[in-house]
Amino acid sequence: MGTHGHVSLQELDRFSRSAFLAIGADKDTADAASRAMLHGTRFGVDSHGVRLLPHYIRALEGGRLNKCPEIRKVGGFGAVEVLDADNAQGALGAYRGMDRAIDLARQYGIGAVAIRNNSHFGPAGAYALAAAETGFIGLSFCNSDSFVRLHDGAMRFHGTNPISVAVPMGPENPWFLDMATSAIPYNRVQLYQSLGVQLPQAVASDSAGVDTTDPSAVDMLAPLGAEFGFKGAALAGVAEIFSAVLTGMRLSFDILPMGGPDFATPRALGAFVIAMNPDAFLDRASFDDGMRRYVEKLRTSPARENCRVMAPGDREWEVARQRQEQGVVLDPVTAEQFGALAARLQIPPVA
Repeated sequence: MGTHGHVSLQELDRFSRSAFLAIGADKDTADAASRAMLHGTRFGVDSHGVRLLPHYIRALEGGRLNKCPEIRKVGGFGAVEVLDADNAQGALGAYRGMDRAIDLARQYGIGAVAIRNNSHFGPAGAYALAAAETGFIGLSFCNSDSFVRLHDGAMRFHGTNPISVAVPMGPENPWFLDMATSAIPYNRVQLYQSLGVQLPQAVASDSAGVDTTDPSAVDMLAPLGAEFGFKGAALAGVAEIFSAVLTGMRLSFDILPMGGPDFATPRALGAFVIAMNPDAFLDRASFDDGMRRYVEKLRTSPARENCRVMAPGDREWEVARQRQEQGVVLDPVTAEQFGALAARLQIPPVA
């Protein structure tokens, strides 16, 4: 551990890769899963960061995930490709899919890749950002097991079903959206419960679908939008259609729960990624100028009192800069789990 219990991102990356390799997962799995989790931790999306490592290790050891998958093309033509991820850890299928989408976009101006037989892929933004970092626009979609009610609904219907879009901005950090279509993530409920804090209005419900601010009474999340929750529910449907219907994979309400108890049966998740090459639409200087002018005007537009106007991604890039310099403090549960993993797998503990 560094000063005041801080751990560097590099050390977390080292530990994560070591753990995957120690249980017999292949190098591609160790690389992709660690890269995605470190994306989450780096940008402050801790729910999808390194705290997922013990979960992924359990799923790989249990057989739900394939330690040495053979990802292969099974369909598509032109700018479209369909990949079968062979029950890979989800980040591997998604990164491989985005790599193919980028290759297709170089050739055709756009590439769209449906990924079958994938699994929980963590932070959707990791894959959209992979495209933006190569100068392309990236989009990613995934569904997950049901936990979010419909607007006026009283059952878990959609997953948190994220949508991410990342857009390059020349030498600057990309414009970067990564959003769940639920009002809040479930880890916020858990956090508020541990702190004894009431939830905001209209973000979660009890088992009858009735809104509650008591985190211990939460049985399902509400869709984004409060009294306009039909918008959030429909956006969840967009992610559902792209990631499940177009891939031929399971709808949210048919997916086995992420938390088990079954860690042996693959969950048949789909994912969908798109890469677009701005050069296919206009000259790069005009594109860069348009994005720069748009974001500059956005950031300098009048703000409400004691508020600051930010572009999507601005807060995340600030967190990333801070964590790159200072490292992160692991929550007590994750730190304890990492200690147990290190001992069991006989790998050097997090230092």
